[in-house]
Amino acid sequence: MFKIIVDLFFLVIIQAAITPFIRRLAFVLGAVDNPNARRVNKKPMPTIGGLGIFVTFNIGAFVLLREQFPTHELFALLLASSVIVLTGLIDDILELNPKQKMFGILIAALIIYFLAGIRMNVLNLPFVNHEINLGWWSLPITIFWILALTNAVNLIDGLDGLADGVSMISLVTMGVVGYFFLHTHQLYVPIACFMLACCLLGFLPYNFHPAKIFLGDTGALYIGFMIAVLSLKGLKNVTFISLLVPIIILGVPITDTVYAMIRRRLNKQPVSQADKHHLHHQLMNMGLTHRQTVLTIYALSLIFSFISLLFLLSPSWGIWPLILALLFALEIFVESIGLLGEKYKPLMHLIQKIINQRSKDDPTVEVWHLGEEKPDQLKKKR
Repeated sequence: MFKIIVDLFFLVIIQAAITPFIRRLAFVLGAVDNPNARRVNKKPMPTIGGLGIFVTFNIGAFVLLREQFPTHELFALLLASSVIVLTGLIDDILELNPKQKMFGILIAALIIYFLAGIRMNVLNLPFVNHEINLGWWSLPITIFWILALTNAVNLIDGLDGLADGVSMISLVTMGVVGYFFLHTHQLYVPIACFMLACCLLGFLPYNFHPAKIFLGDTGALYIGFMIAVLSLKGLKNVTFISLLVPIIILGVPITDTVYAMIRRRLNKQPVSQADKHHLHHQLMNMGLTHRQTVLTIYALSLIFSFISLLFLLSPSWGIWPLILALLFALEIFVESIGLLGEKYKPLMHLIQKIINQRSKDDPTVEVWHLGEEKPDQLKKKR
């Protein structure tokens, strides 16, 4: 175990050392993100930072911690992740359309399913102890899982250090959950989570605001893909709770992605059309600075990670109240920052309607808006 810890620390150093060379390579290849209406950077910024993370992770997997990984799965993962990195590189240099990027992710997902043999096969339902064999549904569900999580991380990569920090928090939580709770007897899965987290830690000083290099689609797609595959590996025969845990851990990017799709549908826009109404955009519109926005989303990620641990520690009867409380709090937060738009706030409107109705039914209940002067009756009571 001590050797593993030392090697993980060494990965941070390797990543920190290799990133300046990747930065220079980005300028040589023309992988530069120029300012435009949708970008927050004010000057040309080198991308493909994820290439260094890919290289560093594989140095750890094939050199430092080679004995921890099964050969067949390791080489299959290398092949699949190489497809992802190549897709990201082409996009960062030449710019692909969403369908072309999706095709690259699909090829990598098929490699994971057929060559690595990492897939969802069985779902165990809670409370009734009933096991569902997914059968032919295993393929589409596995592919959907990889596509969804990969794109979720890619979509949140909108501010300096945002995707890097959120993914690092998620990976550390996944590693803790895999090591202490799931008991899969596959120690290399949490080790791989910690390895990738260490690579992101070594990259963060270059990526945090003001950034010197971006992850680019090379990094965002690779990180999202690795998180999807590593979470899937621990869920080969999933229970309902173990299926929920990685979804909650990745609550920030998944929430942002889901509500972006809903928002675009409500506005009758294509789901793949980019906009400036993501979580980080809305927080900045509220007056937060770049760094404050990133740190706020880090805090949200930590909250989601803590909630995921509560799910694992709670008795079976406590799961559904936790789910309902989480959904309620999430909807209130989303509506309060206007993630679906300023006019679409159904839950807050319902609460306001109930309060107003209560004030009509009980004349002793006074309702006033924040910032307005208190009613005379309440002044007298003071």
